[in-house]
Amino acid sequence: MRDHDLPALERRSRGKSRFDDDEPQFLKRGRPTEPPADPDSDPDPDTGERWSSWDDAVHGPQPHPGWLITELAAKDTELGVLKTGKEADVHLVRRAVPDTDRSCLLAVKRYREPEHRLFHRDAGYLEGRRVRRSRENRAMASRTAFGRQMIAGQWAAAEFAALARLWDISAGNDRIAVPYPVQLRGTELMLEFVGDAESGEAAPRLAQLRPDPAELRDLWAQLVEALRVLARAGYAHGDLSPYNLLVHRGRLVVIDLPQVVDVVANPQGPEFLARDVRVVSTWFAARGLPAEQVDPGTLTGELLREAGLR
Repeated sequence: MRDHDLPALERRSRGKSRFDDDEPQFLKRGRPTEPPADPDSDPDPDTGERWSSWDDAVHGPQPHPGWLITELAAKDTELGVLKTGKEADVHLVRRAVPDTDRSCLLAVKRYREPEHRLFHRDAGYLEGRRVRRSRENRAMASRTAFGRQMIAGQWAAAEFAALARLWDISAGNDRIAVPYPVQLRGTELMLEFVGDAESGEAAPRLAQLRPDPAELRDLWAQLVEALRVLARAGYAHGDLSPYNLLVHRGRLVVIDLPQVVDVVANPQGPEFLARDVRVVSTWFAARGLPAEQVDPGTLTGELLREAGLR
């Protein structure tokens, strides 16, 4: 067996708090002789390929899904931009093993460089998340260039940690659909692509759909169950809306979790949760669900009880 046929070592640490935002110290291991030392080197101008960065990243929960390519000899090919945003862009990447038919599509979320504006009103989201070193806390509070880079790292790390935990939870009795978090490397987060693997077309957002009454009721039931799972895990999404919910083959998928809030540790946690509920309840009510069925006050109270706050 060749070295690059071996799976990469698992790098997820255990026993840490939900938001451990220390900059990861990536383990350094020998690479196969074929790939270059730096996976961030410019892609081949003719093919758009570069060597996989799997060996140099923090990995998602095990067991890894069968569709995921983990060979170190794999190559990543940029296929285009799926979404642009103020804080991050999402790219479509195909990871494939050369000279085989094995490949997978990945959604790659790349947070902005520190000179670009980050999240609006981010101080509220960051409560309850603190790094251990006071110098870094001061830099983040004063929004120096170094501090902004630290904040960007926090958003990526928080999203990766939340998705990893929710993925683990979904393997048990609780059910919530989220993209599998493939790997985290600095401020770049690689995720399962949710959409048509043949065409590369992403699943539509809930906001794009006009579901019939039966579909609307089913999607609302899925959303309520997802919110219950989040609350039992101690989370509020923090920015929930029909624009960060995908519908793939009838399944509601929760995405865009960088601003995820610990509803217990963050003093504003219940307010973020109530806002999430209000936004999505308004959308469903506007499309025909009875007001009493989507009453935000009732659902918020139920979710706070699930989180142990009432």
